[in-house]
Amino acid sequence: MSVRLDDLDRKILNELQRDGGLSLDDIAKLVGSSKTPVWNRIRKMREGGVIKQQTYLLDAEALGFEACFFVLIRTSEHDAAWQASFLKALHERPEVQEAHRLAGDIDYILKVRVANARAYDVFYQALISEVKVYNVTALLSMEEIKSTTMLPI
Repeated sequence: MSVRLDDLDRKILNELQRDGGLSLDDIAKLVGSSKTPVWNRIRKMREGGVIKQQTYLLDAEALGFEACFFVLIRTSEHDAAWQASFLKALHERPEVQEAHRLAGDIDYILKVRVANARAYDVFYQALISEVKVYNVTALLSMEEIKSTTMLPI
């Protein structure tokens, strides 16, 4: 279903991205509308797939996940069976926050959040025991400069 968005829809989406815990009354005030039209627009955008889910962002460091690694993976395998086992391994590991298949010399990049380097090694050893990879490069993020889930709508 295709959903056409107007300026009010975009204002509502911006407020929801900024703080998903806002009440309908708060959103309505912030966007200059009333509660019922705001609710109807949110419902329409949910049904249309524009709004996927409501969630809370947690502070990784406050929860003890102080190390963020970007893992570059090259593989010599490209058949469907390998890809299925690789994707299964990724989906079973909560440490993997993001995974992308890339164009270019690197086949995949993962964003992995763990407590420390030792925890990363446990993750790495488990991954390579399940799927064959040609080359793995892990880059430790020294400082997170910007991180957002907000889309520029």
